[in-house]
Amino acid sequence: MGRENQTWMSEFILLGLSSCWETQVSLFVLFLVMYVVTMLGNFIIVLLIRLDSRLNTPMYFFLSVLSFVDICYTNSTVPQMLVHFLSAWKSIPFYSCVLQLSVSLALGGSEFFLLGAMAYDRYVAVCHPLRYTVIMHGGLCLGLAAGCLVAGFVNSLMETIITFQLPLCHNVINHFACEVLAVLRLSCVDISFNMVMVTISGFLVIMLPCVLVLFSYGHIVAAILRIRSTQGRHKAFGTCASHLTVVSMCFGTVIFTYVRPAAGSSAEQEKMVSLFYAVVTPMMNPFIYSLRNKEVMSASRRVLGKFNEKK
Repeated sequence: MGRENQTWMSEFILLGLSSCWETQVSLFVLFLVMYVVTMLGNFIIVLLIRLDSRLNTPMYFFLSVLSFVDICYTNSTVPQMLVHFLSAWKSIPFYSCVLQLSVSLALGGSEFFLLGAMAYDRYVAVCHPLRYTVIMHGGLCLGLAAGCLVAGFVNSLMETIITFQLPLCHNVINHFACEVLAVLRLSCVDISFNMVMVTISGFLVIMLPCVLVLFSYGHIVAAILRIRSTQGRHKAFGTCASHLTVVSMCFGTVIFTYVRPAAGSSAEQEKMVSLFYAVVTPMMNPFIYSLRNKEVMSASRRVLGKFNEKK
């Protein structure tokens, strides 16, 4: 029965954020600006790390991977959302919906694991500074980055398969994109098992990296408190402040949505949280990491100086 329904259901209708035309036009302009800023900001971060040899360190390697993931994640949902703001018929083909859900899940999960890896990098830098280059060698950094991406895609594959095996009664999704909880609401049967799997997935993808972050920063704080000079404490904390800000933004919003699905959060609340994570967080990451980071600002001046010399 489920497969027949899915074969017949060739497309889904997305309700989006608003049904008012004036509101949709305003949202289109707002999110178009945010989308452009996100793309430019993250692309500049990747480019600077690539062009400036002084940024060829583990911390900036992970930052470049994070920026690349943010670029891909934003492109998995926002361009379609922008088109739908100006469309009367907000449809998405069935297989495009499957692809969008799987890609966004994979990239979102990969980002959490990356934040955990970045926390470990900061732990080694602060707690074992003399052994930092030995521990965080190139092979380990590549392995951690690859492991983060593989873990995200494996989790996404599992969630996508069990979600779209369900028989679906209708095709109207109360969301601006194909999102797991929104798609599950279309099912004709009991989804208790799927909700349990969402909780387990949330624990593995969100809580495990969160535990690693807490463990790392627990040791970092203890190490900083042992530093006697105030200047030394500020310098040690400064290397972690940007990452800690991003961690708080990402983990806080998604834990609210996915780790406690049984809490009964409304579809509107889920849309707002998803919107924050899909649009706001990727846009803020380059600003958080660059504006508070003297090395990134210095690298941008050096790169601009090289281009001016060539002219």
